[in-house]
Amino acid sequence: MAVLWQLDSAGTRYEVRSHGATRRLFSDGVFHSAWNPRTGLTGRAWDLFLAAAFTRSAPPSRILVLGIGAGTALLQYRRFIDPVTLIGVDLDAVHIEVGRQFFGLDASAAELYEADARDWVAAWNGPPFDLVVDDLYGQRDGEPERAVPMNGQWAAALSRLVAPGGVLAANFISGRELRACAQLKTVRARAPYAAGFRLQGPRDHNVVGVFCREAASSAATRARLRAIPQLDDRRAGGGLRYAMRRLW
Repeated sequence: MAVLWQLDSAGTRYEVRSHGATRRLFSDGVFHSAWNPRTGLTGRAWDLFLAAAFTRSAPPSRILVLGIGAGTALLQYRRFIDPVTLIGVDLDAVHIEVGRQFFGLDASAAELYEADARDWVAAWNGPPFDLVVDDLYGQRDGEPERAVPMNGQWAAALSRLVAPGGVLAANFISGRELRACAQLKTVRARAPYAAGFRLQGPRDHNVVGVFCREAASSAATRARLRAIPQLDDRRAGGGLRYAMRRLW
């Protein structure tokens, strides 16, 4: 991969690398974002957040993404769903600027906020969202780690922002982390989530937990994705590929 840009700032090494048509953002060696404008897909965990949006019976019109990196999920939502409201929040100003300079993340794509997600969520007094995404990760010693622990307090704070019929999706480093998190033990008790799923791609250890206010199924989700030619996994060498398992 060719290095297109790099910056050392506040003890962090940022790099933008290219591999064919794909741009990738790394912070201290940790892979934070990827974007291929030709396909709109990455083959990585961000595609799972896109799949999560299709668990709903209707496309989400209001989407919130916490932890945007350089904006992969935002760009995917704008391309394949085009919601009325699309908001992204990230604590790292460099990530946001990289998104603008190298990933095409401009004001027409999303409304961006440089803020601590905990403060932003606590202060939000607007209408709830059809889809809330938690992708809050930093790094320690070259390894990704959650920036905000997924405990009962944070799970409840996120759930407050999820509309009736809405979806909460959160990234986890492993299936073990998902099983141990407060989502399975606490969120179900505190908020009426009718269904929970685990999504995993073919190339990552990461899993995405998806928690739905309304009834949902893997068959209906896949049918909605297949209705969009670029996302149809039956296409040779293309489409959005993932495995989906029901948690409850």
